[in-house]
Amino acid sequence: MNDAFKGLESQTYEDGVILAISNSYEKLYYFNDDFDQIPEQVQKDLKVLLIWHTEECGGIVAVGFDTNGKLYVEATAKEFDAYFDEIGSHLKIKEYQRERRDLFASLEEFYDCFF
Repeated sequence: MNDAFKGLESQTYEDGVILAISNSYEKLYYFNDDFDQIPEQVQKDLKVLLIWHTEECGGIVAVGFDTNGKLYVEATAKEFDAYFDEIGSHLKIKEYQRERRDLFASLEEFYDCFF
């Protein structure tokens, strides 16, 4: 695992869990191996969505599950990152949640069933 994502492998499910992250600073993508049972096409769709997001808005975007099994998408940036489009990022996340509702709902169902 790359240093940019160190510590994710030790995250406990009681605290919530990261499913995938795209990092525009390091040009890296991370997918949690605990979720390898998710169909390959869904994994690819998620990868494209996250990488595209960081290419458009910059920063780091993560998809994970909170302690209640609810899927979340959040974006962050390094301090003083003038290239990060915070407003655009927030709007794109809302758009994903609306347009990809079925994908996100199926990921929550998967999490409920297997974790």
